Amino acid sequence: MITIVDAHAHLWLHQNTVVNGQPIHQLEPNRSRSLFFGEERQMLPPYMTDGLNTAERFLSNMDYAQVSAAVITQEFIDGLQNDYLDVVQRQYSDRFFVFGMPDWRQAGYYHEAVTLLLRGFKGLKVPAARLPKDFLVQPHFHLVLNEMEQRDAILGIELMDGDVQVSQMEEIIAAHPHLRIIIGHFGMVTRPNWMSQIQLARHENVFVESGGITWLFNDEFYPFPSAVRAIKEAADAVGIEKLMWGSDYPRTITAITYKMSYDFVTKSKELTDNEKKLFLSENAKRFFGFGELIELPYIKNMSE
Repeated sequence: MITIVDAHAHLWLHQNTVVNGQPIHQLEPNRSRSLFFGEERQMLPPYMTDGLNTAERFLSNMDYAQVSAAVITQEFIDGLQNDYLDVVQRQYSDRFFVFGMPDWRQAGYYHEAVTLLLRGFKGLKVPAARLPKDFLVQPHFHLVLNEMEQRDAILGIELMDGDVQVSQMEEIIAAHPHLRIIIGHFGMVTRPNWMSQIQLARHENVFVESGGITWLFNDEFYPFPSAVRAIKEAADAVGIEKLMWGSDYPRTITAITYKMSYDFVTKSKELTDNEKKLFLSENAKRFFGFGELIELPYIKNMSE
């Protein structure tokens, strides 16, 4: 039995923020929808009418889908969730690894980053795709990376499409050879030059997770055969042991169920049983330092 680990998911209590001068907030009366860059979007499944994307609700989804543990990341569009996620990581340390995130858009981000590390966050998230193109070469950012490297904290990062920031990442990897790095969204796999991001994982300390891959192949839809082929292509380039599955919960489960966000992998005949085990479980368990994972039984549906 595979004890599955989700390497990319989101939690929030209240979504109310501004990104690039545009508001993102929950809408009334159906608070599962949000105003997203001027458009109304279904941000949560429609039954989550209070807009609360909590750890307890996610754990219910995880238990039902037999997902043993998850990595909670952050994004500017969710608003900073450090205070809530600090509670989550302390209350459910056996089920969640949690990224902190300073407001990288503000001048004092170095001090905020160090404070988050001192509060116990074992990794920091950088949504580099929403920051200035040259952010990754800023001296203050490298000071943060020095602190992270010394503390063995993990850098979670999502890059601009293609190879726009790949050379900057190469500089970071060379300057911080012991910094563990996880690249998100499978290198934005449906965009041109996506493999340039995957190739970064040829470095010993760099890994890639597939959060949002079902969103990126949404036009094709379940069972996402092109996503499976992309996983195979990336594995051929850097090794399956450098790749891991992520769901991008909860936004992705407005279109599919949580279980569907990974069982297209388990049902695929193009991947071996060992490749599935590494991709869905073992790589993330080892990289994020999860201990013994809970084994969850299959629960029949009423319709079965």
